[in-house]
Amino acid sequence: MSKWKIIISVIILAVAGFFFFGKDKNKIFEQIEKDRFSVKLETVEKRNLKNELLLSGSIKALEEATLFPRSEGKLLKNVLKEGQNVKKGQTVSLIERDEVGAVYEPVVVPSTITGIVGKIYLDPGANVTRNTAIAFVVNQSQVRLILDVPERYIGNIFKGQAASFTVEGFPGKTFMGKVNVISPVVDTASRSVTIEILADNEQGLLKSGMFAKADLVLGEKKNAVSVLSSNIFTDEDGVSKYVLVPEGELAKRRNVTLGFVNGGYSEIRSGLQEGEQIIRFTFGIKDGSKISIEK
Repeated sequence: MSKWKIIISVIILAVAGFFFFGKDKNKIFEQIEKDRFSVKLETVEKRNLKNELLLSGSIKALEEATLFPRSEGKLLKNVLKEGQNVKKGQTVSLIERDEVGAVYEPVVVPSTITGIVGKIYLDPGANVTRNTAIAFVVNQSQVRLILDVPERYIGNIFKGQAASFTVEGFPGKTFMGKVNVISPVVDTASRSVTIEILADNEQGLLKSGMFAKADLVLGEKKNAVSVLSSNIFTDEDGVSKYVLVPEGELAKRRNVTLGFVNGGYSEIRSGLQEGEQIIRFTFGIKDGSKISIEK
């Protein structure tokens, strides 16, 4: 056999092999169902659903008072120290009038509220005027949490509404309070309404000036038959809702009526029962798609 005959024979065998094995390869791919979806399931459960509004704000004492002297002179003495309890009318500091040729009794700087001396601003000997702040007194038996609520939520806020909040100083601890004041006006710049949460502070843990994160419950539904909102489909009309349920090896549409909805879950008022299973969202899946359930 000549050299060229050998070469030609090899080429013929290669081409034949390509078509033969290529054909088998196509058959293999044909056996794979490209439209079958591997899916996971979610079990329909009863849950306590809450619609919550998360806000942040600052804590203020129930009462706060900055004390000023009634005359000019020098600070003679601070009678009380920071952190000490004080009653309304009790002397906090004494002022010595600074007038040549005259002798006066020290001028008393009294507290205007009952509480705690939060801050002493000056040391004895400092010159003072009637506009000089001497001390800061707070009544922190209760505290006020000041929050700005976006205008669109104000219809869900009412006096006496429960609120929980946390502060960085006590991680893991939740404080409770109630809405006490709702501003009658909307801030035109921020389109928000200022509210105050009133909270007991018997242990004195909460301090005026603290930053707090609050959680207001706008609505609640207990024992709601519900599923993840991400597993609910919207029909082409933009209104109708449905889920996909496994029936044998197929995904089948099941129309549902929604009720209470929060950020992550939706209540199912009709169409599903507790304990049933639905197909978790899978891109491209639709009514009638072939499925295989992942274990």
